[in-house]
Amino acid sequence: MSVTDYGTVAVLMGGWSAEREVSLASGRTVLEALRRAGVDAHGVDVDRDIARVLDGGRYDRAFVILHGRGGEDGCVQGLLEILRLPYTGSGVEASAVCMNKRTTKRLWQAAGLPTPPFMEVDGGTDPAEVERRLGWPVMVKPALEGSSIGMSRADDADSFREAVAVAEAAAGPVLAERWVTGPEYTAAVLEGHRLPLIAVETDRPFYDYEAKYLADDTRYRIPCGLEAPQEAELQALAQRAFAVTGASGWGRVDLILDQQGRPWLIEVNTVPGMTDHSLVPKAAAAAGLGLEALVLAILDTAGLDKW
Repeated sequence: MSVTDYGTVAVLMGGWSAEREVSLASGRTVLEALRRAGVDAHGVDVDRDIARVLDGGRYDRAFVILHGRGGEDGCVQGLLEILRLPYTGSGVEASAVCMNKRTTKRLWQAAGLPTPPFMEVDGGTDPAEVERRLGWPVMVKPALEGSSIGMSRADDADSFREAVAVAEAAAGPVLAERWVTGPEYTAAVLEGHRLPLIAVETDRPFYDYEAKYLADDTRYRIPCGLEAPQEAELQALAQRAFAVTGASGWGRVDLILDQQGRPWLIEVNTVPGMTDHSLVPKAAAAAGLGLEALVLAILDTAGLDKW
């Protein structure tokens, strides 16, 4: 496909979620790469008037690089379908499913895929019940946020109550998930490409917001250090986990190996970050796919076949 065949592309970034600043950084990276590749791309900082902006913009495609609620959860995807504007990534249903960690984990459980046991909690939950069902420590997280926003480790009743208060500040359901000790890996998914796993190492208690976007001491290992057969098994598991949710096009699946070497699926990102700290560009580069080629491959996932 010639770059002129993409037509005029709206790069949708920003939005109003807690991940707005990350989305703006991702959007700038995508916009600059598309323009370097020769695409007629235009940045659109998404606000509540986005329907009017897009309807009057004479765009041919949308590159969705919105993170979090309002942009990654199916809302903008539904609008784009109403406007008949082809867009990148997953459709409405899969976007909504993957944004909700509770729904994602239930689908995985129904499919027999390994994900840490969990329970829904709130400020009135008895910590003794959490200890009985999950044991300490647990990860407490908002079900509807990404980028590790509102997530905390709880090691006892007191820290559990504090963690729930932090997670509830993000609004929406809150989950307590059994803590898994072991190395963290991420599997980038890109239609038509096989990308390597990345091992993520941080000296922080877990791969939190600061480790993802701000710290300079987070370590990314490519190759990931696993033997080839085990890496292939984890890649296949990630692909299946991605498919079970209905996700398509591109994304990222995060998982942890416990101390017995068993994999545990953590979450799916349908619009992963594209900043200089982000993992999908790192995996693509390791596979010989530069940033310009990567954004064009993602743009190729924009189509009217989602509905």
